[in-house]
Amino acid sequence: MNQYSPTDLSPDREIMSESIRASYDFIVCGGGTAGSVVARRLAEDPNVSVLLLEAGGSDRVPQVIDSTQWMWNIGTSRDWGYKAAPSDTVNGRTPVLPMGKVLGGGSSINGSVWARGHMNDFNNWAAASGEEAWNYENTLAIYRKIEDWQGTPDEKRRGKGGLLNILQPEDPIPLVASLIKGAEAIGIPFVDDINAAPMEGEGGCGLPNVLVQDGNQRVSMAATYLHPYMGRPNLHVLLCAETTKVEIEDGKATGVSFVRRGRQYTVNADKEIILSMGAINTPKTLMLSGVGDEAQLKQYGIAVKQHLPGVGKNFQDHILLAGCCWEYITPEAPRNNAAEFVFYAKSRPDLPTPDLMPVLEECPFGSEVTGPQYGLPSAPETAWTLAPGLARPDSRGEVKLASADWRDAPIIEANFLSTQTDIDAMLKCIEMCRDIGNSEFCAPYRKKELMPGPLPKDEMTNFLRDAAGTYFHETCTCKMGTDEMSVVDGRLNVYGIKGLRIADGSIMPEITTGNTMAPIAVIGERAAGFIRETYNLTAEASA
Repeated sequence: MNQYSPTDLSPDREIMSESIRASYDFIVCGGGTAGSVVARRLAEDPNVSVLLLEAGGSDRVPQVIDSTQWMWNIGTSRDWGYKAAPSDTVNGRTPVLPMGKVLGGGSSINGSVWARGHMNDFNNWAAASGEEAWNYENTLAIYRKIEDWQGTPDEKRRGKGGLLNILQPEDPIPLVASLIKGAEAIGIPFVDDINAAPMEGEGGCGLPNVLVQDGNQRVSMAATYLHPYMGRPNLHVLLCAETTKVEIEDGKATGVSFVRRGRQYTVNADKEIILSMGAINTPKTLMLSGVGDEAQLKQYGIAVKQHLPGVGKNFQDHILLAGCCWEYITPEAPRNNAAEFVFYAKSRPDLPTPDLMPVLEECPFGSEVTGPQYGLPSAPETAWTLAPGLARPDSRGEVKLASADWRDAPIIEANFLSTQTDIDAMLKCIEMCRDIGNSEFCAPYRKKELMPGPLPKDEMTNFLRDAAGTYFHETCTCKMGTDEMSVVDGRLNVYGIKGLRIADGSIMPEITTGNTMAPIAVIGERAAGFIRETYNLTAEASA
């Protein structure tokens, strides 16, 4: 088992400002899920130099290490603090859009769920990009390489001996067994491994796979990929360093400008720059660098380096409903990752892939409207929520610049619930969650239903608009593909700019079925593989 003890996870050994070199072979902008993977894999070749720039601070703090604290990182210094623009589709609300601003990114502040995605997701990516490296069979090969799966063996689908310690929650709260029985009663079968055969077919219910160890210690991408390499002379990790611009000359990315503690730096890249800042900051940085829709760039006086109208478009996020909450008879404190039950199902039988993905939140979970409206308690142990979730939204949004100033947050038009298909699917999901939560099986853990209750359809739709928000899975804003709205090709090169790739969730043509950390780790592995092939880099056989 590839575990790291708390003593192994030492404080971040970042370089000092005076140690910054004038140039590196590779500069990775963003030390999140994919950026951690890319930086580690490139640094495995001792003959190349790698600079990793992370806007946030250290991940070696209690609020990150304890995986049950993930929800309480929202709105802190470890979160970018973004909000969606007001929209009538959510009754004029501005839902928060948390994104990790800390070494490890989302993997350091999320719910630690390892959801690998459905077979159809990756086959669709391969078709969209024209690159067979992305198909399901090739993606499975990466998963088998990087996983150290602690559950039921499955040689075809699961890996042993990899970097990432993956297991099912140990000793989950007693409610979980009752939720499983309630789901089975409405036709959702229990499965031993939610990431195996169900993700090639119709779905099922059960315990999620999680990246935790020793009860509730988080296993993040920074902990597993970066920390063992942070003492190496060819990998420089610089925290509190916010990328402001990619320097582009004659169609080639030559360097990166960034600000650290009030001082501006520009560092050259001899080989490549890799943007791994996530689906909000990556398109923002591209546009500030002159890569994007020509009309929008000219509006802010930004010199156009490459007209790519798809930059910032195609924004997608799973919709998570802050609703369907019950009060405990006897209070129960959260365990493991505080989200120990999930199911995947179809809202309509004709769909090729499950489109619903509710999750247990082991606390009272309401939006800024539904929480006060229904008087939800604040103590985590007093209530539980079966939060409806939409895995395959049809709604599309956009990330736009607010100005040419890098300090200004972008405008994020999330457009949640902007299609009738999404509304219909979520209404079906609410019905299913209420059926499970109000079943006889959950009666021992149910004092009363706190929200929403049995509302008429029009009132339930309004509740939906009041409660809908992010699943924390912002993606797809620099999509991979071959059409005019694509931003990167199948090998993640930015169209029209040499020496510039993107490796993060923004390159997804469509969002995956399930939490996005695992597919984004695959994106990092795949990007590193493409780069190693391009430059004939070596890699450690044991890594």
